[in-house]
Amino acid sequence: MSKKSLNFLCISTYFKGEDFLKSCKADGNNVFLLTKKKLDQEAWPWESIDDVFYIEEWNQHDVSKGIAYKFREIKFDRFVALDDFDVEKVALLREHFRMPGMGRTTAHYFRDKLAMRVKAKEEGVNVPEFTDLFNNDTINEYADRVSAPWLIKPRMEASATGIKKIHSKDELWQVINDLGDERDNYLVEKFAPGDVFHVDGLNVDGKVVFSRVSKYLDTPFEVAHGGGIFRSASSEIGSKVEKALQKMNAKVMKAFGMQFGASHTEFIQSKATGELFFLETSSRVGGANLAEMVEYASGINLWGEWAKIESANLRKTKYKLPKINNQYAGIVVSLSRFEYPDTSSFADKEIVWRMHKAWHIGLIVVSDSSERVLELLDQYTERIGKEFHASLPAPDKSM
Repeated sequence: MSKKSLNFLCISTYFKGEDFLKSCKADGNNVFLLTKKKLDQEAWPWESIDDVFYIEEWNQHDVSKGIAYKFREIKFDRFVALDDFDVEKVALLREHFRMPGMGRTTAHYFRDKLAMRVKAKEEGVNVPEFTDLFNNDTINEYADRVSAPWLIKPRMEASATGIKKIHSKDELWQVINDLGDERDNYLVEKFAPGDVFHVDGLNVDGKVVFSRVSKYLDTPFEVAHGGGIFRSASSEIGSKVEKALQKMNAKVMKAFGMQFGASHTEFIQSKATGELFFLETSSRVGGANLAEMVEYASGINLWGEWAKIESANLRKTKYKLPKINNQYAGIVVSLSRFEYPDTSSFADKEIVWRMHKAWHIGLIVVSDSSERVLELLDQYTERIGKEFHASLPAPDKSM
């Protein structure tokens, strides 16, 4: 296929993916954005967007009809979901318009935590012991066989949203009964204390062509439910755990049918046994500015490369991964008690990025030394905790 302009409809109900839009346009494509009207004042890269379509709220039927109307004049070549919450909606749109890319069945493996665990277990990937909440006898058998504590998780939320820690069978049933008719939208799994890792990757032709392993220094659950400070850092390159997680990530991508695009996958290493377990995955770039951290460590812009992979796939051309750097990066982010905190007193030469967002403070550092990155993150976390940190209660979406 010649390098003609392709028509990309990028769909996001959150403000994100600016580098995808820029890269897509720079590759010679026409870029259309579908987003919520309330996001019209965000700093989208307007110079890279040919047209924008607004919705107030997502209604699948109305969105389909709106796209069908635009399709009369614009022959869309690709639909892209830029946010986790849009993955399944856009999969339905692809199926309706017979658009290439991930359909609903595959998308479910990257959105539904129960589907993820069932499929992973079928394919021989280690997962924490879990059960659905469909059948009373199954739940009782699970609670009698698997010792507490457990986590009740919503199947379709992102990150740590809506997760509850349960300490007894009586408490488990109390929570399940409180869920009422919503219980089928949840699962319960064994809580095993451990280190949580994330593998951020790029996939081409059914294979992982790039992956970078990092570790949350405080787990997302701890940060969301304890009002903590978010931190992550690159794992030791070439280490045993890095190699094991890259291999495990590739197995998950193959099992779930990932053909091309970006992925963000989380694993936990049990403190008790050292075993690695798959937690969850998503067919998009990781949030919380992890993409920036990965880029500063590796030189790979996940958003930009994802756009190039999509274009190459449509054009039937070979995608070429840029040169990879092997440095270490770390990020620290916190809510701030100041609307626009002054971070000028953080002056170490390793600082490469500062967050510019109201009521937040955040820094990324880069070094050739993993130890130096961790040392700086520890220092900054202590200072931020004393001088800047603010916290809000975790949102409870379960009731």
